[in-house]
Amino acid sequence: MVKIIENEDNFLMSPKNDFAFKMVFGDERNKDILISFLNSVLRDKIEDVELLNTELKKEYLEDKHGILDVRAITDKGVNIDIEIQLLKTRYMPERSLYYWSKMYIEQLQSGDKFSKLKKTITINILDFESLPIEKFHSSFHIVEDETGIKLTDVMEVHFLEMPKLYENKKLDENDDLTQWMMFLESRSKEVLEMLSERNIEIKKAYNILQVMSKDKDARALYLAREMAIHDEATRIEEAEERGKKESSINIAKNLINIGLDEEAIVNATGLTIEEVAKLKRELH
Repeated sequence: MVKIIENEDNFLMSPKNDFAFKMVFGDERNKDILISFLNSVLRDKIEDVELLNTELKKEYLEDKHGILDVRAITDKGVNIDIEIQLLKTRYMPERSLYYWSKMYIEQLQSGDKFSKLKKTITINILDFESLPIEKFHSSFHIVEDETGIKLTDVMEVHFLEMPKLYENKKLDENDDLTQWMMFLESRSKEVLEMLSERNIEIKKAYNILQVMSKDKDARALYLAREMAIHDEATRIEEAEERGKKESSINIAKNLINIGLDEEAIVNATGLTIEEVAKLKRELH
């Protein structure tokens, strides 16, 4: 769950909350912020973007599975989708490819030529570690296995794994992408103040967060999204606990069937002596 930066006197929304992220990066009035972030990720020189999904409906905020992404087309005709994922997802690469394919296919209408298809990029900002790679920023393309030659340039997938940011012992705090990642992590107001002095777009983003955090309506929507995220995290945790319990019960049953004593079964499975005794009665 997103940690809210606050003390007794102040409250500040976390930019990791996807509602807050969309309000900062997905607003036509703040295109300079989005462009700065995109250029830091893509190492490009994007000069303008057209935002595609600026609408923010209340039902999406309360939907545990709602996706509050930011979509845009650059001045070069490149389609980009940015999503923040806070809850750990086992199939994150597959999920990203699925949404990439939808964006790519939706460019064509029936009868259109393939030449109309434009480069499509997905940027996944993760609040968990997903890939077996040490660096926090990974980018993927379709390449030939031996030569590394790209089959096509239309596909590009990025992963930004926030937990890996501070694991990097050679963190370059002067790098634009590092600064944006530090902003999203926003561990303290002191860090945000420091970043604001170094990066004009981050300063603007920080100011927007401060204004939103004092707005009662925006704060209510933010907290509604927090609650939806918390509910989903609880559901996942409970499902995992049920799975572990069922696994322990099945193991205990097998151990009972081979004649292992109750104390050994308790030690092996973590079940209580009463639970093991009950299983034993049910099996005999």
